[in-house]
Amino acid sequence: MKIKVNDKIQKIEGSILLSDLLIRNGVKRPDMVAVQLNEEFVKKEEFTKIIIKENDRIDFLYYIGGGF
Repeated sequence: MKIKVNDKIQKIEGSILLSDLLIRNGVKRPDMVAVQLNEEFVKKEEFTKIIIKENDRIDFLYYIGGGF
């Protein structure tokens, strides 16, 4: 199946959980990432329950600290 992750198309064989997609994309600290699935924010406790589907759009939004 084809999905779009951060505006790049990825091909996935079979089904995959959102939590596994995070790992596959090298997200080492999922607690520091907000995830949108088809433009809807996903609660972190749902990462292990959501199965990604054909043509889903997933965006990983990273928290970046800053200041003085």
